[in-house]
Amino acid sequence: MILLAATALLAAAPGPPARARVTFRADHVVERQAQGLADRATRRPVRVEDPVRIASISKLAVAMAVMRLVDQRRLDLDRDVSTGLGWRLRHPAFPDTPITLRLLLSHTSGVRDAAGYTLGLDGDLPALLAQPGAWDTGHAPGGYFSYANLNFPIIAAIMESATGERFDRLMARLVFRPLGLDACFNWTTCSSRAVRRGIVLYRASGEVAHDDLHGSRPRCPGAAARDGGCDLARYVLARNGAFFSPQGGMRIAMTDLARLGMVLAGRRPGFLSSASLATMTSPAWRYDGRNGDTERGFFCGYGLGVMLLALPGRPADCHDDPFGDGAPRIGHPGEAYGLRSGLWVDATTGTGTAFFTSAVPDDAPTGPRSSFTAAEEAAITGWK
Repeated sequence: MILLAATALLAAAPGPPARARVTFRADHVVERQAQGLADRATRRPVRVEDPVRIASISKLAVAMAVMRLVDQRRLDLDRDVSTGLGWRLRHPAFPDTPITLRLLLSHTSGVRDAAGYTLGLDGDLPALLAQPGAWDTGHAPGGYFSYANLNFPIIAAIMESATGERFDRLMARLVFRPLGLDACFNWTTCSSRAVRRGIVLYRASGEVAHDDLHGSRPRCPGAAARDGGCDLARYVLARNGAFFSPQGGMRIAMTDLARLGMVLAGRRPGFLSSASLATMTSPAWRYDGRNGDTERGFFCGYGLGVMLLALPGRPADCHDDPFGDGAPRIGHPGEAYGLRSGLWVDATTGTGTAFFTSAVPDDAPTGPRSSFTAAEEAAITGWK
């Protein structure tokens, strides 16, 4: 009885938070670090090869898929997306201004998150976009930046309309399989092995936040329909977009995330044209002191699905350099369910860092170098 009680107590103990980090150069990983427990119930330790819900870095992968379709001439960054979407997408206060993929990918479309950005299996994206709070009433689509998750369900719907393929399968075909990644959105196209190795996300309080899978795929890969059903045959292409969480639902290991970083660094020739890579990673928007919501100087430069750090000439109220060395970098951060993550590349040197750290409080303090949290800054430099 004493042994059983001790075993139960051990299983219930929180244990150290899960975190993993890799650094990479050109076409290979240089350093690997993993600490903590991937599953506190089974005491399974974290490995850098274990997939985790990486949050908003998902947007970067979606942008890569879009640019591959641009390279194939199936999408156009500057075309009115209503032309092929099958329903009219317009800012209700500025109905004469076309919405384009360039605006959606750069968070300058006027879309906002106040109406929500998730949908169940039978949800309707045009109906969501008709709700109050789905648009910024004070700024026309164009030069004003405000980060909004809802842009990416719209992008997913556009991709589905252009290809006739479901978003999760399209991401596997365009990005994951060509790069040899065992990654997926909402677990649908990952291998069974990846599902078994999935990392459970915990909040700082210790409660389970997401992906407590017990080794099996979830019964429903997204929010069920209003009647509780999850027959994926009910999913309507180009009318939902949000069910597979394009804004944050990618599951990927740090070793595989590093391969996406190698694409950003231009070390995967043939995957994207040089023109598309340059378009993604060049400023589509730059903060000038008045033209965007910067969140304490967090956002100061953005490309297409790519955040740009420490751009030369940025205003003094930008605090967007968690590395603290003044070198410009490209990539994306992530934040959800107690997780903080980052993929950052110095395109000049071809070096980069991919990491996540979990159980971070929502009110975590910022670090000494930037508006990023101290937990993220510690992950960038590595843990001892």
